[in-house]
Formats: sequence, structure tokens, C-alpha cells
Amino acid sequence: MGPAINLLAGFFWEDDSQGIVAGTLIVLSSGLWLIGLIGLYDRLKVNAPRYVAVALPVAVFATVGGLAFGFQGIYEGLFDVSHAEAIVQLNQHPLTAVSLYWIPGPLFPATLFALGFMVARLRHAPRTVGVLIMLGALAFPLSRITREPLIAHVADVLLLLPFLYLGVRSSWPRRAIRRSEEPSVSG
Repeated sequence: MGPAINLLAGFFWEDDSQGIVAGTLIVLSSGLWLIGLIGLYDRLKVNAPRYVAVALPVAVFATVGGLAFGFQGIYEGLFDVSHAEAIVQLNQHPLTAVSLYWIPGPLFPATLFALGFMVARLRHAPRTVGVLIMLGALAFPLSRITREPLIAHVADVLLLLPFLYLGVRSSWPRRAIRRSEEPSVSG
């Protein structure tokens, strides 16, 4: 649901800002991204415990960037401040800017790229799934920096498709037991 709502948010971007509606959707999306990522990392933990031990906390911290940017869009709309002016004001508070925006923001697509690489490397899914995640991770910051809706939609679809596949696949039983494989109970 995180990638789907993120895609939806792009349709509500305003000329100068993400705005209140898109910002709200981004905040909701970030929370759902986090839930889904935790589940995916849990599945990867069996084959790559060291990777997950490092990547999961980084992904949690990186998601803070999504929340921050979503709230920024909300506040720009509430206080009728342009995105450019909001950045000028934000940069007057370097600790906040660095800790909530400039570190976690780029970390989010970086963690997605690493995740896509690991999904492909571990063959957790078809390699195309990992490649799509990596391509989406590369397109994601480009779309947010340029604020080009078309690039954002492409990036969001590149992320939605593989995570949709992984989400549907994770809802399948890990191993279907056929009647012939069930242990028999003899009395």
C-alpha cells in the first residue's frame, strides 16, 4: 500500500509545492512503506541476517525523511509558503535540515536500491523484481528534486510493480500441503 499511495500522491502535487493533500498521502504512504519493508526484511533475514541487521534500522531512519517531506508539503499549504521559501527557512535550522531531510531523504532511495540488489542477488524473487526496485530507486530522487510529475509517476510505477509482486507473493502460503503429504494418524 505504501508505493500505491505514494503514486496516488503524485497526482495531487501542486505547481509550487506538494501541497496539503499530497503531503498527507506521503505521510500515510511512509508509514505503510515502513510496515511493508519490515515484513520484507523479516523474510530476507533467513538468508541474509547481517544485511538485515544493518539495513532494517537504516530503512526505518530513512523513512523519517518521507514523513518529514510529507509534513513539509502540508505546512507549505497551511501557511501558504512556496517550496523554495520553505527550503530557505529550513536551511536556517541546520540540525533539523540535516537530521530530518538531507540525510534520511537520500537514504530512502539508497536503501531501496540496496534492497533491490539483495532481492535479486538472493533470488528472493525473479531478478526483474530486484532490477525494477533498483530502477525505481534511481528515478525516485530525480523525480522529487525536479518536481516533474511525469518522472514521479514513472518512478512510483517502477516501485509499485515489484512491491505489488512481493506483497501478493508474501500472502501466498510458504508451502502448500497436499493431502497426500499430510501425516496419517493410525490408531
